[in-house]
Amino acid sequence: TRHFIGSKVDGLRTAMDLENSFGPAYARGRLLKGTSADAVIGVGTAESAAMIDGVLTLGILWLDYCRQHADARRHFGGLKVVVPASAGAPSDRSLSLGWKGAWRVTAERMAWLNHAAANFELYTLDERSEELTAVDFRDTGNYDSYLVHAFSPAAALDRCKAGIDRILALVPPTARERVEIRPHSATEASLLLHGLQFARVRHGASTHSFACEDEVTFGAGPGETPLTAENEASCRELLRSLFASRHPDGAHTDPLFRMAPERWLESRLRTAMPELLPGLRGDLIYSQVPALSTGDRSMLDLLTLDHNARLVVLELKANEDLHLPLQALDYWMRVRALNADRQPAAGAAATVSAFTRSTYFPGQEISALPPRLILAAPALRIHPANETVLRYLSPGIDWELLALAEHWRRELKIVFRKRSSNRS
Repeated sequence: TRHFIGSKVDGLRTAMDLENSFGPAYARGRLLKGTSADAVIGVGTAESAAMIDGVLTLGILWLDYCRQHADARRHFGGLKVVVPASAGAPSDRSLSLGWKGAWRVTAERMAWLNHAAANFELYTLDERSEELTAVDFRDTGNYDSYLVHAFSPAAALDRCKAGIDRILALVPPTARERVEIRPHSATEASLLLHGLQFARVRHGASTHSFACEDEVTFGAGPGETPLTAENEASCRELLRSLFASRHPDGAHTDPLFRMAPERWLESRLRTAMPELLPGLRGDLIYSQVPALSTGDRSMLDLLTLDHNARLVVLELKANEDLHLPLQALDYWMRVRALNADRQPAAGAAATVSAFTRSTYFPGQEISALPPRLILAAPALRIHPANETVLRYLSPGIDWELLALAEHWRRELKIVFRKRSSNRS
């Protein structure tokens, strides 16, 4: 009330409301002035980075809720979002993003909302002085983005061939055709089963000589173990169990079946793309592109081109995620910025995008148009609030929501799709 003179604060609350996805981490209320009103939402310094980053999703839902439940005499024209002026020590994730304060993620996202649909405002609150400060989210500076130089997959596989053959010899013979081999760098390749990595080969210098050799490991995460002559039998038994459990008709109670569902979905979509999405270039797909981004991961799921050479960002979820639209927006913003970063190519006068300079999509002239954004999830795993948030994205974002058949492991097909209003 000190900052917004003449306005009345109405109904601030933190009560749990699971039906509408509101939780106690966010204070929400209304700011009334005559017949006009704004929705207000805020999050405090004590909350985690993920909670602070999620405030805009909940703010959009709160604005939509206020509009749906307002009487005819009052118009909710906008949303005011309040975030901490600063947070505690930044998390590892925040450091990887070039941490610049608790407001940065929200500001970047807010710039790409539909400002004709609502008046969005961002404020920081210093909890010690109780001072609100307006943030100009339209001037957030350059995104903290980088792009790792592309490498030759064929050359990487050739370097790691000896290690790959050693692992394949331990896979049950009838199951070897199910193994997916994917290079991750010029000297490293992984062996996967339906998106789940079960072995890794690194080609590098020996610790005992200047010669190169393959370091082969099996398992994943904390269970990753160097392969030796002594544990080959254990590795063979582990792989036998893995291939017996992880198949489309496996038991849903089996941990090996349930592991890494999003990577399984990514694997299915990558191989089925020519039939499922014929408008995209199924022969030019990059998986887990290390473009710096917000969200729980630092790599976007899939990046490809359509037949007009326009970049397409695909974000996948195997389970409900309230924040899917704005997390996907984070990836879209950075791909757009990298594509818009056009500079002369070596030895040529023509300007090309950062993707071309980093040797992605060799031989292709990438369109300067902003990328398309595709979100995909099983139909029964799409959070009911996702469509509401998508409606508030900028009309400059060409998005599409794909609802997949629930039994996507056996048969991948689209049940229904929703498109942004600027698509035909």
